[in-house]
Amino acid sequence: MLRIDHPLLPGSLGSTRTLTSFHFGQPANGPKVYIQASLHAEELPGMLVAHHLRALLEAAEAASQILGEVILVPVANPLGLAQRVDHKPMGRFDLDTSENFNRHYPDLARAVGPLVRDALGDDPKKNVALVRSAIGSYLGGWLPGTELQSLRHRLLTLAHDADFVLDLHCDCEGVLHFYTEEACWPQLEPLARFLGSEAILLAKNSGSGPFDECLSGAWWRLSEIFSDLGRQLALPQGCCSTTIELRGELDVSHALAQQDAAAIVDWLQHIEMLACDQSPAVPAFKCQPTPLAGSETLRAPSPGLVVFAAEVGQSLHAGDLVAEVIDPIANQTQRVLAGVDGVFYARIRDRYITTGGELGKIAGATAFRTGELLGA
Repeated sequence: MLRIDHPLLPGSLGSTRTLTSFHFGQPANGPKVYIQASLHAEELPGMLVAHHLRALLEAAEAASQILGEVILVPVANPLGLAQRVDHKPMGRFDLDTSENFNRHYPDLARAVGPLVRDALGDDPKKNVALVRSAIGSYLGGWLPGTELQSLRHRLLTLAHDADFVLDLHCDCEGVLHFYTEEACWPQLEPLARFLGSEAILLAKNSGSGPFDECLSGAWWRLSEIFSDLGRQLALPQGCCSTTIELRGELDVSHALAQQDAAAIVDWLQHIEMLACDQSPAVPAFKCQPTPLAGSETLRAPSPGLVVFAAEVGQSLHAGDLVAEVIDPIANQTQRVLAGVDGVFYARIRDRYITTGGELGKIAGATAFRTGELLGA
């Protein structure tokens, strides 16, 4: 294992933060898998999964089982991890810019399209290598101007040439669920099954430039750009990335983290990234994929106390009671009902809500939303 500490651009006098990556196996000796945790820094289950995964990867490396390279970044956001207000963690948004740490990553297809336009040919492997090299050149020429940009730049530099990218997050309260782009789903389907995902949400460009889609989106976007210009390229999906929501913020336990780390190792063996005597059988689906555009976000019609009638993981039908919002001053109760059939896969942790506030999400099977599909 190789440990690399990457100093970030200082944001203030007397302080320099460091991003740490752990490298297993050998580069260019097989596929590359990049795994990071807690980009939203208050989302801690992934950090514990990374802790247990590190031990498993160290053992695999000692046994010469790693057939390629795995990069593990257990603390992907040292900036957000240090942010606290009134003793409460504030790791989702950068307090200096108000920007979400998992938004505003660059459009790599637009950036590198002119660099590869005349060089791409009929050989898929050569095309993949050309695009990865071009992305590397673009990142090499990007000079970050802020501490936040420095973090984004370093994460992309570590991950840009990976075959697979796993971004470990969690919700406020929720079941294990899985976001990925449509172009990545065939390759990532076994991972969702090994993890036992209870909701799988697919999109083509969910909007806002999240980390995972910055990397996977570059490939299908390039194909579309050149297709619009009349060129049909032999360009495979060179990076398949996913955001994995590891249940809720309070689901930080050794039992769950060991279970999830073992599932990732099983998947690494399945894709022949880790040598093993017998590849593990892929488990059955716990759910079927649904469009992210079919996910219903339930909102509070008025301010008040929140009392949930539905538990996360529960299958609901349109019209089922999900929550009550109670105004104890007016002695009024507002009932919040499901608008679609589907799994109630996430909900808020606070039990007081303001008017219009988000209460939870249901994975519906029929797309009905357009535009920006992700929340703030």
